[in-house]
Amino acid sequence: MGNYFPVQPPLVQRKSEDSRYRYREFRPGELLAPCIACYWTLDFEPDGGLSKLHRIVPDGCVDIIIDRKASSFGKAAFVTGLMTAYETMDLTSRHSLIGIRFYADKARSFLRFPAAEFGGYRAFLEDIWGTEAASFAEQVQSAPNSAEAIRRMEATLIRQLPPGSDASGSPLHSAMEHLYASRGSMTVRELAEKLSYSERNVRRIFRGELGVGPKEMLDIVRFQSALRGMRASPATPLTDAAFRYGYCDQPHFIRSFKRYYGLSPHQVFL
Repeated sequence: MGNYFPVQPPLVQRKSEDSRYRYREFRPGELLAPCIACYWTLDFEPDGGLSKLHRIVPDGCVDIIIDRKASSFGKAAFVTGLMTAYETMDLTSRHSLIGIRFYADKARSFLRFPAAEFGGYRAFLEDIWGTEAASFAEQVQSAPNSAEAIRRMEATLIRQLPPGSDASGSPLHSAMEHLYASRGSMTVRELAEKLSYSERNVRRIFRGELGVGPKEMLDIVRFQSALRGMRASPATPLTDAAFRYGYCDQPHFIRSFKRYYGLSPHQVFL
């Protein structure tokens, strides 16, 4: 997945930097890079009763999240499925989270179920991995720093990846490769033609494996491509950005952006 690196709002809205609040992303090691977009950390220390709004946007990924301050190892780790709308968290208490962001078509190799099984709710990792989930959470919580926590997570994930689990030949993987290469700027019909499948079969594959249709996934990847591009060049006129990222016009681009981000491009970049 070397050409798709989704981003989240804390890396985009630099003007919102706050000494109490820190969000960071880390690249995975070479062995896991085809499966994992990044590791991430979120830390918040309340000060004077002031809260902090943390925004999360759809990125086409599935996450394992570990609460480093949870009192129970068994309930510290959980899985969140694909998002199709933005969410906001009003942080009022101390938070220390670390996450693993899997590409949706590769999550099954680690979670033993398709991403469709985790859509719309959180599942405790112990319901999937059994007692190993508590041991995993304990290792992460006891790590002296984020670098060591990531090293321990990678070691566990490499063991969790079963032999022969490479999904590179699967129809879904092939579909996602085309989808990423186009930056989401293609139709379902064009995707079906690339795969030599009917549109109906493509929709069935996406619904069965990811829990969302191919049109939704295309829209999310296109939005993420625009978000990353405008982060790099925030002064780009919206009309130019709309055509650059495959939208038919500026109003269509703004509507799509607001749907997934909750704010307009002007509010984010200007």
